[in-house]
Amino acid sequence: MEYQIRKTAIPPAMRGEWDSAVWQQAETGELTHFLPRSSEHHPRVRFRLLYDEQALYVIFRVEDQYVRSVVTALHGPVCTDSCTEFFVQPGSDTGYINFEVNCGGSMLAYYIEDCTIVNGDFKKRTALASEDAALMQIYHSMPEVVKPEITTPVTWVNELRIPFVLFEKYMGPLGTPDGQQWTANFYKCADATSHPHWLTWAPVSGQNFHQPGYFAPIIFQK
Repeated sequence: MEYQIRKTAIPPAMRGEWDSAVWQQAETGELTHFLPRSSEHHPRVRFRLLYDEQALYVIFRVEDQYVRSVVTALHGPVCTDSCTEFFVQPGSDTGYINFEVNCGGSMLAYYIEDCTIVNGDFKKRTALASEDAALMQIYHSMPEVVKPEITTPVTWVNELRIPFVLFEKYMGPLGTPDGQQWTANFYKCADATSHPHWLTWAPVSGQNFHQPGYFAPIIFQK
């Protein structure tokens, strides 16, 4: 499997406009692989990517239920909330960054060079500095805090603008993205909700999202 990232002359407005003319240019991917430990709640999760000379744009559309958001701190445990995740590795000789954003717009993001777990943490990882995280734009359609949990069906959107200079801050020069092939995976989780679930775009082995060997190609069209 692979995903083709189309180049856009007009950047998304960063208002969560999934059906806008800009976002309709993009190929649509869908997360369809649920980990076996998931509850019977299986939300529909789709994503789209675009890029321009300055940034990579990612949007998720989630048709969900049992939604909550209580983590508000940068690099807090957002995966315990209703959360979308984009793990991306620009090159085979680099690590990867896990952009995890709950439905309230709070983010955890590490540059992970060795995802081996040692004493309960990754062997080599660097949390994005707050000033680097601030280079991003994050749109979220839900309130920052969703408590108590919403138990009725609801559709929500997360949208990210990730400047290429952010990748280069941690990985060094990457060159123009046109024609490059990176690898990535896309996830949805909700660890501490009443109906926890874990789903992926590219299938993984076991119960762990941190498996760059299972990332699939994402290709920047020229």
